[in-house]
Amino acid sequence: MSAAMTGATGAPRAPRTVAALFALYLVLLVWLVLWKLHVPHVGGEERVLKLIPFVASGGAGASRPGEVAANVLVFVPFGVYASFVAPRWSWRRLTAVAAAVSIALEAAQWVLAVGRSDATDVVANAAGALLGIGLVALAHRAGTHAGRVVVAICTLGTVLAVVAGVMLSMGPRGSAPDLPTRGLSSLTHAGEPAP
Repeated sequence: MSAAMTGATGAPRAPRTVAALFALYLVLLVWLVLWKLHVPHVGGEERVLKLIPFVASGGAGASRPGEVAANVLVFVPFGVYASFVAPRWSWRRLTAVAAAVSIALEAAQWVLAVGRSDATDVVANAAGALLGIGLVALAHRAGTHAGRVVVAICTLGTVLAVVAGVMLSMGPRGSAPDLPTRGLSSLTHAGEPAP
């Protein structure tokens, strides 16, 4: 593949389909992080700010390994899609953008009072994006077909996540923001025991 067709991470330029899927993923990511796949609302939760990652601080308990792993996994597609959408950007720049998006989402949780803002989430999200960027770089080294497989897996994951999100939001849990949340809500409630 020519240098004009790839960027710093070795990823080929993104077709419009990948850019559209990235946009869809970002919408789903906002919905997941801010509203835990429920009907969007503002307020209703205590504002907690946890500035020291992984340990108990700011009124929140220590981060649980499963929650940290979930936060990493949620941002792997960010790294994959970003590598294809901005192939000339270095891995450092792509990771910094992912961290900035995560910080913006954590700040939005604080401002809207819809979740707990946790520095652990930012670290885990950036690590997940970096993992996605690394997968694309490895896939590129393995050949263009491997890169297509990585994009296909992220595409399938994004589509399945959208379908699952829509199905969850249509159920009784998605209809009222004041119902107790379990499962995916742990992505932004690090260290808090389930109700």
